[in-house]
Amino acid sequence: MCEQGEHLSHHQRSGAGVEYDGRSASKRLLLRGRIRKLRVLCAAAAIVLTAASCQTLHEEISGSFSNPPVPGFWTPGKMSNVPPGDIVMSDDSAIDTGISDPEPLPVTAAAEKPPYLDSAPVLGKVFFQTPDGPRVCSGTAVQDPQRPKGSSLVWTAGHCVHQGKNGTWYKNIIFVPSYNNDAISSLGNSAGNSKEIAPLGVWWADQAEVSQDWAQAGEEVGGAGAAFDFAVLHVKLPAEPESSLEEAIGYAIPILFDAPAITSIPTMKAWGYPAENPFDGNLLFSCQDRPTRLAIESNKPTLYRIGCTMNGGSSGGGWFIQGPDGSLSLVSNTSIGPSDQKWLAGPRIGSEGKIMVENISARTE
Repeated sequence: MCEQGEHLSHHQRSGAGVEYDGRSASKRLLLRGRIRKLRVLCAAAAIVLTAASCQTLHEEISGSFSNPPVPGFWTPGKMSNVPPGDIVMSDDSAIDTGISDPEPLPVTAAAEKPPYLDSAPVLGKVFFQTPDGPRVCSGTAVQDPQRPKGSSLVWTAGHCVHQGKNGTWYKNIIFVPSYNNDAISSLGNSAGNSKEIAPLGVWWADQAEVSQDWAQAGEEVGGAGAAFDFAVLHVKLPAEPESSLEEAIGYAIPILFDAPAITSIPTMKAWGYPAENPFDGNLLFSCQDRPTRLAIESNKPTLYRIGCTMNGGSSGGGWFIQGPDGSLSLVSNTSIGPSDQKWLAGPRIGSEGKIMVENISARTE
């Protein structure tokens, strides 16, 4: 999750200083008259992702979540060839009705240094089964405030877990931390043994929470629900159900539910496994930039936006900022991005995200 030697190791508690290219821009974002495909993206940021850096109840959402492990369903070869889950957004929608800053210049995604268990162990891939076949996103191992040092929670995008409006939960949802740990390129159907692909095992989701806004209004076309496009999973290792994800990795990232205003954040970093050309979905990348504002729906919160060339497959990947003490916190996840692969946008994790974490933690006691 880090660039040029900066990495997220679980031996360090505070990240090194981060630089970014500040850019001035003068024009307002106007996106009319074209269709741009906003893909499922999981961002990989240039901030060092190391352990060092690192109430109303929801209404029932489209039935109960059920995701029993299916032995042999996710083989190494199958995982290496899963297409990303995409969101398509028409730009004649109300994307410019709120406050949007000028479109940022693209930031070239940087490959994360392997082994990922040393540089970015909290990052991984989220696989799931849709009615149209298997799909893939990215995800992040996050802290459970009720279980210090024993969390099994994974943060990702809502559209990687639930269909959205008039839909239901996806099936066969798993999280693979440090997927392809040694950064073997072009795995294809000849993917190696499971330890190469899943060094810490395949963790099956047994509980899930998705934002009500995504479940009630999220759409694959138009950007509806993007401001609340987030979800949290509780996962288990079938062979060792009492083990926690945090113990297996060595640490988990805290979530900042009251992040400062977008305009006051000097830099932000996003990680993910982009899966569309020129990427193949098997390598971890990141982008770091100063965030700007993107408004899709005038009556919904403004999204973070950064320049980034990652594409489909990076959806759900974590976005991080440094706190006053230098440690990293999760503040967003990749939700949407255009087909020309110039930028990514993600929702602010606020009070609803906090309630989701509390709810899923209470159910797994």
